[in-house]
Amino acid sequence: MQLAQLNISRMNAPSINHPLMADFVAQLDAVNALAEASDGFVWRLTGEGGNATDIQAFDDERILVNMSVWESVGQLQAFVFNSMHTLVMKDRRKWFEKSTDLTTVLWWVPEGHRPTLTEAREKLEQLNRQGPGPGAFSFRSIQPAPAHATGSEGRTEE
Repeated sequence: MQLAQLNISRMNAPSINHPLMADFVAQLDAVNALAEASDGFVWRLTGEGGNATDIQAFDDERILVNMSVWESVGQLQAFVFNSMHTLVMKDRRKWFEKSTDLTTVLWWVPEGHRPTLTEAREKLEQLNRQGPGPGAFSFRSIQPAPAHATGSEGRTEE
C-alpha cells in the first residue's frame, strides 16, 4: 500500500496570476522539484504548466489542489514538515484563506494506483463529514495501512 494525499487551499486573490500570488508561484518549481527528489515520493498531479495550479477540481475557481502519492506517512511527513516546504507553509496566510473545514486528507491506495480528483474530493468530503477513519484521515489521526488492497468489487487482492 502507498499513501495518497490531497490538500486544497482557497486563494486570497481572484486568480493565480494576480500579483498577490507572485511569491507563491515563484516557489512552486523548487518545492515540486524537492518533493520529486524526496525519499518515498511516488507521483504528483500535474497540469500543463508542470504543477497543478491550472487544474480546476472544484466549482470555486479560487481553490488550488495538490495531490500526490508517497511510499509512507513518515516520508510524506519529512517532506511536509522538515524541508523547504515548511518555509512556504509559514507564509500561507499571505496567499490562502483560513478554512473552517479540513483541507488535507490522507488515504491508503494499492501500489501503482493513481488517485483521481473525484476520488480525492470524495475522501476529503468523507473526512469532513464523518471524521477520521481507515478510509480517510489526517496527519493528526494517522491510520495504519490495511494488510490487503480491496478491489472495486469488494474482493480482497493479495
